[in-house]
Formats: sequence, structure tokens, C-alpha cells
Amino acid sequence: MEIRFLGHAGFMISSDVTIILDPFLTGNPKAGAALPDIQSADIVLVTHSHPDHLGDALAIVRKTGADFVSVHELASTDELDGIGMNFGGTVHVRGVPVTMVKAEHSSGPGDAAGFVWKQDGRTLYHMGDTGLFSDMKLIGRLYRPDIAFVPIGDRYTMGPSEAAMAVAWTGAKTVFPMHWGTFPFLVQDTEGFEREVTSRCEARVVSLEPGETEIL
Repeated sequence: MEIRFLGHAGFMISSDVTIILDPFLTGNPKAGAALPDIQSADIVLVTHSHPDHLGDALAIVRKTGADFVSVHELASTDELDGIGMNFGGTVHVRGVPVTMVKAEHSSGPGDAAGFVWKQDGRTLYHMGDTGLFSDMKLIGRLYRPDIAFVPIGDRYTMGPSEAAMAVAWTGAKTVFPMHWGTFPFLVQDTEGFEREVTSRCEARVVSLEPGETEIL
């Protein structure tokens, strides 16, 4: 499995299928030329409708023919006939089971969410934009994620300390910090988060710059 950081909360995860999450590419002030020209994708997951998450999703879907999956109010519109869902539900898309879980964040249309799915024999959890909430313990017990994508930027999401607690609660063994450094008002580096994680659990933190990849 190859995990490429697309900047902000965006990732491209490639194995036998290619899944793209929250691809905020155009107008991303930190990513720029580091990002790939996405030519193929199978599934595009969008956690909520804010423009720094919906981003280039619809353009990628039209270009690649990927399936678009999001909260019902965002997926089912005049623009696109995507696959809508809601909290607790699971859909099977191109052989991949995708479950939508809660996130604590404002949004509209529809709610903000996170996703849990299975790919390449592992369980992955993208938290979306969220504050810390106690049901993360339940998400950990139910789904036992191996890999988590965790917002750490503060102000609009968890900060490093709360994000580290979320990692400990979910039990993920490999974590990718996200939603940091894109704008001046967000946390600008991952060092504090890494220290907090080390103090709370044994998860491995993988900090990537936009365009960088990790092979797992």
C-alpha cells in the first residue's frame, strides 16, 4: 500500500484500488507543484462540504470515472449522482467496505463525518475535521483501525494534545497527522503532536509533506 499526502486533509491511497480523500489541490497554498496530476482513481471519499475538503473532488470524479462517496446531502445533487450515506452505515464500493462514522464539526449541506474502510488487508480511519469526542473509544473497539489520519491543526479541529488522545483511544498503530500548516492560523509543524503521542501510546507517527509517500 502506498499512501501519498496531498496536503491539508487529502490523501491518495493506492493498492489494488486507488482511494482519494478530501483532495484540496487547487488553491492549496502549501501544496502547489508537489502534487501529482491525478490521472486515475477508483473511489473519492469526501468527509464534508467545506471547500478545503470538497476541493477538487468533483473534477477528479469527472476525469477518472471514480465513484464519489459522501454524506447523502452532498453526494446526491443535480451536479453529481454519487453514493450517499450517513453515520453508522456501510456501503460496498468496488469491493471496498466503507463505513461512515461521526465527526464533531460544523458543515452544510449535510453533516461532517469520518470514514472507516478496509484496504489491502488493513483497516483505515480518516477522522475528517473533528474535535475530540468520547465515541472515538467506541470506534476503536468496533473497527480496530490499523492506520489513522488525524487532524492536529487546532482552531477548527483538535490540537496536538487532543489529537494524541484520539490516537490512544482508537488504538491505531500508524498515524498520519493532517490539517496542519496549510494556513498561518493552524499548527505549523508536527513535533508537538509526535511528543504527545509518544507520551500516551506506542503508535508510530508518519509526518509527510505534500507530495511525499509512505509504503506500508
